[in-house]
Amino acid sequence: LSLSTDIIVGFPDETEDQFRETLSLVDEAKYESAFTFIYSPRKGTPAARMTDNVAKDIKSKRFLELIKHLEKSVEASSNIMVGQVYDVLVDGVSKTDSSMLSGYTESNKLVHFPGDESFVGKIIKVLIKESHTYSLIGEVVNG
Repeated sequence: LSLSTDIIVGFPDETEDQFRETLSLVDEAKYESAFTFIYSPRKGTPAARMTDNVAKDIKSKRFLELIKHLEKSVEASSNIMVGQVYDVLVDGVSKTDSSMLSGYTESNKLVHFPGDESFVGKIIKVLIKESHTYSLIGEVVNG
C-alpha cells in the first residue's frame, strides 16, 4: 500500500492550529508522495470569492515546514526499497541524465537506471541500488 496526497497551505482563513493539524496528519499517515501547493485564487472556483487573508510570508514559511515533514516519510519509504527488485514502467530517457532511462514503480517512485531505449514503454525489473529524496537509482535485472 502506498499513500499519496494533495495538500494546499495558506487556504483562506487557515489558522496556525489548523496548519499544525495538517502536519500531525502528515507525520501520522507517512505519505510516500505528495503534491503540495501554496494557495492562490483560481478564477471560477468558490475559493476565488474568499478573502486571501493568509500573508504570503506565512504561506511560504508553512510550505517549507510542510516539505520538511513530508521529506521524512518520503525518504524513509525510499530507503527501504534499496536492495529490492521492483517492476518499473519505463517512461523514457531521464530528464536529469541523458545516459540514463527513467520510469516509475507501481507506487509511483521515480527510478533512474542505465538501459537501452528499447525498454521505453515496457515494464522491466529493476534492482534499487541508491535512494534519494525524490528518486531512486537502480540497475536492470535480467530475467
